[in-house]
Amino acid sequence: MAMAKNFSVGYGFMIMAAVVIVLAGIKAASAIVVPFLLSLFLAIILSPLFLWLKEKKVPQGIALLLIILFLLATITTLMIFLGTSIQDFTQNVPSYEIKLRTDFQNLLGFLQSYGIQVPKEDFSTLFATNSIMQYIAKTLKSLSGLLTNSLMIIMTIIFMLMEVSQFRKKLELSNTNGLNSFIEVSDNIKHFILLKSMTSAATGIFIAVSLKIIGLDYAILWGVVAFLLNFIPNIGSIIAAVPAVLMSLIQFDITTTLLVAAIYAITNITIGSVIEPKIMGKGLGLSTLVVFLSLIFWGWLLGPVGMLLSVPLTIMVKIVLDAKEDTRWIAVLLGN
Repeated sequence: MAMAKNFSVGYGFMIMAAVVIVLAGIKAASAIVVPFLLSLFLAIILSPLFLWLKEKKVPQGIALLLIILFLLATITTLMIFLGTSIQDFTQNVPSYEIKLRTDFQNLLGFLQSYGIQVPKEDFSTLFATNSIMQYIAKTLKSLSGLLTNSLMIIMTIIFMLMEVSQFRKKLELSNTNGLNSFIEVSDNIKHFILLKSMTSAATGIFIAVSLKIIGLDYAILWGVVAFLLNFIPNIGSIIAAVPAVLMSLIQFDITTTLLVAAIYAITNITIGSVIEPKIMGKGLGLSTLVVFLSLIFWGWLLGPVGMLLSVPLTIMVKIVLDAKEDTRWIAVLLGN
């Protein structure tokens, strides 16, 4: 019995060591893994359109060409709008810092006029406006950098889409024992990513249009940021609102700032708390702690793209674990 216990402990250490080695390998090869994951993510989104074109008797080559042209047009449009907006925003960061610092000092003076004593030095260190604006500018630059590696991503998407229609047939010919389980897992992953992409797109479009009506600078940029960060539930919506709210405080008054904050709150409550649970089901949810930890973990492992895809990647892991009886308890712990 002691030997069995020692074997169990030794086996556990071997698994942990293997996990560490695999993670170290992924981190070292992140330059290859990140474009692959991004390509897989986009291929899953585009695959229904590709299969629909094939069902309409469109030749495979023409169907691929249409999808790639659509993808190139989207990337080019984003590069034009985001590149200009990010460059302009970065150049204006120093003036934004001065305006925010002035507003912050005025707020502290207002509080002190009512007898509320606030330690200016401590609060200035805690809410360092220059650090906040510089961090936002740096993050937006890294966001635009994701689009520069588009050629490799597009080529990978082409080959993935070419395999989509044949993949299930290959699995059937291989006589894999877990075929039905594998197909169910892949369908669940595709279902989640497609629906999450649709709700995120709706969030981004509504935010961009609303901010454009108000007249806020870089409205399209904030809409794209809201679209990307909507893949991170709970935390993502708060992070996405920060730059737009700060921008409204710089550009307008406190009333407009509250209106911008209300737009974000209403959008995320309506789409995130009402629409998403109804169309996606409650079984795909993650606990808030798991969302936060996955954001840190995938961000550390894969960088900015890992942070954006942290929840989809964790959901994939949860779906795979839920498919097996032995690992279902882990999926339950990850759930909300």
